[in-house]
Amino acid sequence: MRFEGISERVLEAMSRVPRHLFVPDNVRENAYVDVPLPIGEGQTISAPSMVAIMCDVLDVRDGDSVLEVGTGWGYHAAIMSVLAGHGMVYTVERLPSLAMRAREIYRDLGFINIDVVVGDGSQGLPEHAPYDRISVAAAAPAIPQPLVDELKDGGRMVIPVGQYYQDLYLVEKADGKVHTSTKGGVAFVPLVGKYGFK
Repeated sequence: MRFEGISERVLEAMSRVPRHLFVPDNVRENAYVDVPLPIGEGQTISAPSMVAIMCDVLDVRDGDSVLEVGTGWGYHAAIMSVLAGHGMVYTVERLPSLAMRAREIYRDLGFINIDVVVGDGSQGLPEHAPYDRISVAAAAPAIPQPLVDELKDGGRMVIPVGQYYQDLYLVEKADGKVHTSTKGGVAFVPLVGKYGFK
């Protein structure tokens, strides 16, 4: 796995989350191979190295309020919940069947600082805004303005942007100004919703 340069905090958090419990039985034997895996409904769980890179870039800290767009079966949010410690992770999934599965896994594993919401994550989650960190696990045509608006001053967001060629963007807000930088090419399922692909 491509974990060179990943912080010890992220690696330790990942060691505490059993990835094989976040994938269907028919792909469980590949749970620790560094590849995306299908989880149903045309969705995937990201490769472990991609989750590590996104968590490292996002730099989630103890006490942070985190918004995730695209729960899937909940693996990525679980790692961020470990990093957030006394903070809270709000994760939005548009597909009810996936949201329900994530809730079941969190209940079984005892995660208590994650709230799974069914909805259009491209519009953000204003009822708990603003957020210290925002992580988007699907590629948007452009950075959704509602997510920028819901980011705290001093906050960070990671989001893949593009259709045929995608880049991972880091969005930082400081003194009311927004700065973006790219972190390399990626491949994600499309973000579907008002501010995603139709």
